[in-house]
Amino acid sequence: MCPNCRAFISSDDRACPYCEMQLGPRAIERRSPSNVAGLIPGTQFVTSLILLINIGLFIATMVYSAKGTHGLSMDVDGQTLILFGAKWAPLIVFGGEWWRLVTAGFLHGGVIHILMNSWVLFGLGAQVEQLYGTARMIVFYFLATVGGFLASLYISPRSLSIGASAGIFGLIGVMIAFGMQHRSEIGAAIRSHYMQWAIYGIAMGLLPGFRVDNAAHIGGLAAGFAIGYLAGVPKAYRTAQDIFWRAAAGLSILLTALSFLLMFLRFLAATQGTPAVQ
Repeated sequence: MCPNCRAFISSDDRACPYCEMQLGPRAIERRSPSNVAGLIPGTQFVTSLILLINIGLFIATMVYSAKGTHGLSMDVDGQTLILFGAKWAPLIVFGGEWWRLVTAGFLHGGVIHILMNSWVLFGLGAQVEQLYGTARMIVFYFLATVGGFLASLYISPRSLSIGASAGIFGLIGVMIAFGMQHRSEIGAAIRSHYMQWAIYGIAMGLLPGFRVDNAAHIGGLAAGFAIGYLAGVPKAYRTAQDIFWRAAAGLSILLTALSFLLMFLRFLAATQGTPAVQ
């Protein structure tokens, strides 16, 4: 990528064909792998971490659900999902359990559900993280997840809702915004590609037999597009905005950690028969 305009260019170019910036041998941005345990590439560290949390929670819910039904199943029962922090309007609206808008995005209802979401998130999340960096990726995913389940809360208040797809649709919205702001043929191709993804994803939710929360998808898509558009085209060099994004990422991590703590306390209260912590 060109360090100035972020256009996609050839590694052989010595001047950007879009902004005409002169490029030295080291000017073209290259991202090196992370050395975290030598396993997770730096360009998808956050994505990999989200996937690990999703898988860990899925295993926990499967085991807990199996205890209640006396056997393993391809699906997790609704009561287990509520205990682990699913979006459930009565507990959010009347119980004050706002943290469910966060934790619901890390839960999945069955094997097919988590496999499909993991497959999409692995590729899409890595691309967004490479384009925008770790801090922005964290903020995008957090706000898209909350925005998606807020939309679900008001549009589909009677539905039990979980899944990473709210955040995934948010990342699709980010890529659409990137394509709109990146004025080049490649930008137009990116915009067209991810608009098709969004249309296909929402259309699938309208088919009979699919238990899909389209309200969460649309809410996540809108939130991701809005924050992605406000973020603008990322720059390769440091800017004053980086301080803001790092602070926003830190706040997102803090709120996510607090949400899981409150979920854990609520889980203990429910399973041990003690009053829930609000």
